[in-house]
Amino acid sequence: MPKVIPERMTAQIEGDFVVFIIGMRINRFWLPHKWLPAFFAMPRMLMELSRLPKEETGFLGFTNVGFGIVLQYWRSFEHLEAYANARDRAHLPAWAAFNKRVRDDRGAVGIFHETFLVKDGQYETVYSGMPPFGLGKAGNLVPATAATASARKRLGQGPD
Repeated sequence: MPKVIPERMTAQIEGDFVVFIIGMRINRFWLPHKWLPAFFAMPRMLMELSRLPKEETGFLGFTNVGFGIVLQYWRSFEHLEAYANARDRAHLPAWAAFNKRVRDDRGAVGIFHETFLVKDGQYETVYSGMPPFGLGKAGNLVPATAATASARKRLGQGPD
């Protein structure tokens, strides 16, 4: 279990980055042959990405938030897209197999993703009494100081 940091922290990351939220929803539990392979595919992909060099993949890290939802952080959309389309990586075969399995019943399992392109410095975070989480896990955690005491200050929008 990750260690809780008993103080106020904020995340720092240099440059632009991508937040990719991906998840699944089991709509018909009685059809495990439709959703179970997708359920097991994501951990395999995350393990693969975690083993590969960040400089090669652009994958900065992930946080599993539960309920089938994973927050991913990427250096660029180009890195994310390259992984999604790579024939020698886990995603593309899993995606093809998923589409084949559900082609006659797309309602058995729902999947989604949302992609956000974040410009350098156009984000803010705060964590208090938390283990490394989200962007703080993918980037660097630093103590929140008087200069970063509020969301407005963390966003560089002036005094409170």
